Amino acid sequence: MNFDIKNLDFNKSADGLLPAIIQDAATRQVLMLGYMNTEALEKTISSGKVTFFSRSKQRLWTKGETSANFLNLVDIKADCDNDTILIKANPDGPTCHTGSDTCWQEKNDFAGTDFLFYLESVIQKRKAEDPSVSKSYTNSLFQKGINKVAQKVGEEAVELVIESKDDNHELFLGEAADLMFHYLVLLAAKNFTLDDVLEVLKKRHS
Repeated sequence: MNFDIKNLDFNKSADGLLPAIIQDAATRQVLMLGYMNTEALEKTISSGKVTFFSRSKQRLWTKGETSANFLNLVDIKADCDNDTILIKANPDGPTCHTGSDTCWQEKNDFAGTDFLFYLESVIQKRKAEDPSVSKSYTNSLFQKGINKVAQKVGEEAVELVIESKDDNHELFLGEAADLMFHYLVLLAAKNFTLDDVLEVLKKRHS
C-alpha cells in the first residue's frame, strides 16, 4: 500500500480532523463514518487496525478495542480535495455498536457480481495457505501446478458444452459454476485478477 499522509489537508478543519469513510474491501458496502487526525491515521497504517480520534472521549480509539470487532486495513485513498479519507477494510464481525453490520442498519453482503470478487479473495487466501496443514481442495490444485489447473478448466469447459446440449437447467448451471470457479483459480495461478481481465474487456469495448 502506497499512501502519503503528507498529501492530506488536515488544516481545512479547525480541530484537525478529517472524515474517514470505511468501506468493506470485499462487499464494497459502506460500513461507517469516523474522524481521523494525523496520529489516528498513522496508527491505522502501523497497526493495520482502523483507528479514529473519538470526539466524545477526546482520544485515539481503535475500532474493536472493546468488542474485538476490528476493521483490518486493506487500502487508503484520499478524495480529490485531499480532505476526506476512504478506507477499505475487512471487518471482524458487525461494525455498528448496535450489533448491526453497518451504521446504517444495512446487511453487509454481496450484491450481484461482487460475490465473484469475494470468491477471488478466498481463492487467494487458499493459495497462500501452508500445504502441509491445509485441507483445502483449492490449495491442493495450486500444489499440483499450472498444468493441472489448466487441465481442470478444460475439463469443466467440455462438461459445460455437453450439458448445454440438453435441457437440464440444474446440471447446466452446476457446470457453469464449476467452470467459473476453476477459471478464477487459473487466474490466481497465473498471478492475474478479475480486474486485469475486465481492463482488457473495457479496452475492447471502447
